Amino acid sequence: MDVRILETKAELGQAAAERAAAAIGEAIARQGRARVIAATGASQFEFLDALTAMRDVDWPRVEMFHLDEYVGLPETHPASFRRYLRERIVERVHPGSFNFIEGDATDAGTECRRVGELISRQPIDVAFVGIGENGHLAFNDPPADFETEEPYLVVALDAACRRQQLGEGWFARLEDVPSHAISMSIRQILKAKEILAVVPDARKAAAVRDCLSLTVSPDRPSSILRTHPRTTLFLDRDSAALLPARPRTEG
Repeated sequence: MDVRILETKAELGQAAAERAAAAIGEAIARQGRARVIAATGASQFEFLDALTAMRDVDWPRVEMFHLDEYVGLPETHPASFRRYLRERIVERVHPGSFNFIEGDATDAGTECRRVGELISRQPIDVAFVGIGENGHLAFNDPPADFETEEPYLVVALDAACRRQQLGEGWFARLEDVPSHAISMSIRQILKAKEILAVVPDARKAAAVRDCLSLTVSPDRPSSILRTHPRTTLFLDRDSAALLPARPRTEG
């Protein structure tokens, strides 16, 4: 894993966006299109702002997927990840296609199979991900399933994960946070040719430390990123604050 530590969230966002744009461009040059996974959440704001402001990305040649969505939440809800992605990506740059997870589908299992079939048709070129305060990757809370080959699965959200969503301001009360979500699986994320993990803020510092310093384990889902041959972790000074020593740094 390559670790890049920038001073501020804005610098982190810009550095990650530059690498993301390059990865998309390389895929398009190689095969005429790019397949991309997009992350959501407050930690991705600066990154997505910088990426969608770039003028040299051939967005009509980009097919996109997203990592996760709450079960039972309509797209009109302020916390809906479909709404987030439409507002922060689709309406800004108009990619060729975006394969949304319908969290309020009649049957969540059937929806998992539908989007799983779509994402399995061709390899993913680059995945944008974050790391949760509890170390989760997508909505794979600890202990995460490292073994399933299903591309998407229904997961229960643990208390720490639900508190994070409340703390970020997406919900008014803890009891309003859904108890389940449809999440991309760990193995599906690892199938991406390249992974960019964008992780700012002091509230992520403990998870970052554990991800990098402790053994790879389902109890620390994001630690699995260390096994991927082309993962770059983008940190700011706050999220890197608890690292025992600064890893290899660029920028």
